[in-house]
Amino acid sequence: MSDKTLVSAHFHANLGLYWLLSGSVFFSLSIVGIPLLLLWFPLGLLATKRYINNMSAELTEQKLIVRKGLFTRTENTIPLDKITDMALIQGPIMRMFGIHKLTVETAGQSGAGALINLTGVINVVDFRAQVLAQKTQLTERKDHTSARPNTDALILDNLQQMNATLLRIEQSLTAKQSN
Repeated sequence: MSDKTLVSAHFHANLGLYWLLSGSVFFSLSIVGIPLLLLWFPLGLLATKRYINNMSAELTEQKLIVRKGLFTRTENTIPLDKITDMALIQGPIMRMFGIHKLTVETAGQSGAGALINLTGVINVVDFRAQVLAQKTQLTERKDHTSARPNTDALILDNLQQMNATLLRIEQSLTAKQSN
């Protein structure tokens, strides 16, 4: 089966502004950070644009692929059948920008917290629903194929019983003909 891309996530244009504002709130809370605000805006604007350009999330038939990073680029491939939870989080600053954070947790992940955090996906509720629907479809398909060997075993058992019955009938007919 080919693993073609079903859905690609796109990110809000104002995601960079959200990150700049969040960082400026952090810097404003400390005396040392206030002078750093002068560097934060020009450097932060450039860095967030590059980071957002390097972000992608793709849903395929069997997995979710997430790529991101500025200096160190990472690619996480998550099999859909391993996903245990997909949560939507929205803080007060996120609400101002209309942005959500989508967290993905998997079975067998090490450490606390989410394996993947995706912030700023456009139509995040629809993207999440499509991932969960594909996960359900994949699980049902696997359940259906795993049930088939049981059906095959039952058919084989019935054929063996029918063969034994035919052999008994044949032996009975042979015995009657020889009498």
